[in-house]
Amino acid sequence: MKITPDIVLKAYATGVFPMSDGRDDLKIFWVDPENRGILPLDKFHLPRRLHRVVRTDQFQIRTDTAFTEVMDACAAPAPGRWTTWINHEIQELFLDLHERGFAHCVETWANDELAGGLYGIALGGAFFGESMFSRRNNASKVALV
Repeated sequence: MKITPDIVLKAYATGVFPMSDGRDDLKIFWVDPENRGILPLDKFHLPRRLHRVVRTDQFQIRTDTAFTEVMDACAAPAPGRWTTWINHEIQELFLDLHERGFAHCVETWANDELAGGLYGIALGGAFFGESMFSRRNNASKVALV
């Protein structure tokens, strides 16, 4: 069965999300976790050190201006991680969902270079953060907060 963007949205609505075993793996499986991490905004605490980083304005924050680049960076190998769960089909599905207004990214820029970011799905008042990357210290954390 071909996985479509509509199937992905229905899955997210029930708490299920797609994954792959590797970047070049052709298979996608569905993850239905018993628990999901939630950041309650009314109780969110910003650590003092990260608050200082945010106040320095060393990063410029943008949203949805470099979705493809953010996904590429999240899918790329990184120190200690030679492959990723984001295969090519998942990336294409998320690009389609971005064009349809469901997938979004938050980017941190430093000197007009993409320094970090994250992407995910917005659905029903919730944002499901899927992956993040950082090329500079704290860049992905700043995107998150």
